[in-house]
Amino acid sequence: MTAPALARSTPFARRKSVVLTIVMSLFILYTLLPLFWLIINATKTQGDLFTTFGLWFGDSFNLWNNIVETFTYRDGIFLRWLGNTLLYVVVGAGGATVLATMAGYGLAKYNFRGRKAVFAVVIGAVAVPGTALAVPTFLMFSQLGLTNTPWAIIIPSLISPFGLYLMWVFASDAVPTELLEAARMDGASEMRTFFTISTKLLMPGIVTVLLFAVVATWNNYFLPLIMLSDPAWYPLTVGLNQWNAQATGAAAQPIYNLVITGSLLSIIPIVVAFLMLQRFWQSGLSAGSVKQ
Repeated sequence: MTAPALARSTPFARRKSVVLTIVMSLFILYTLLPLFWLIINATKTQGDLFTTFGLWFGDSFNLWNNIVETFTYRDGIFLRWLGNTLLYVVVGAGGATVLATMAGYGLAKYNFRGRKAVFAVVIGAVAVPGTALAVPTFLMFSQLGLTNTPWAIIIPSLISPFGLYLMWVFASDAVPTELLEAARMDGASEMRTFFTISTKLLMPGIVTVLLFAVVATWNNYFLPLIMLSDPAWYPLTVGLNQWNAQATGAAAQPIYNLVITGSLLSIIPIVVAFLMLQRFWQSGLSAGSVKQ
């Protein structure tokens, strides 16, 4: 590019850079403002929530008292809900990751009859929203007598069409076929090859699928809402909504300060998981994007 052309393009590039900066700043503000509001209001008492400005601190800093009261309210039911959520995440999301990894690897590295049909089914399942399947799933589990049990949440969480598709695409490039053939020539069984060689190469994709499954299970609301009627088996999402509903009705007992504090506590594990596994997640998304 000649010097005059470069000079003519510089003002446009600067204007474009300013516009992009403004857009990204607005996006960051839109993303962080609800979190800032949540942190600020978790430090307020019930009275300060309605008498002070929502985006600044109240008359007293009540965060520690709110945390203690959240964990002790109604004999510590919040801890029970937290334990339930961890159970659903560990068994459901963990199982979904294992199944998606093994199925995606098998579909990517083995040729068999009906493989294209399976691909079409997986793509179709990705396009179906989970809420559309909630009512049919409830009717089926009701016939089996599994409603109002942890299995009503765990079993549906084990199926992750998107995770399967992601592992299928990732395994196609991440695991060289020549490496598998070399392992077979050395006498390694298929299972040994998968667990000792392939899983190490698939680790970025596995962590990526795990993060998606954990977030989906942790934030699952509609399925537990229709499947569970016993508060002892509620996850945090349904339990906090039940606390929020106490503010309405004839015998209203609003505890908005506990709802907000509980919401803040409930997102901490997800934030920690993303921060710890971020490097795997980033490499998992970029792997296979560039061919040699």
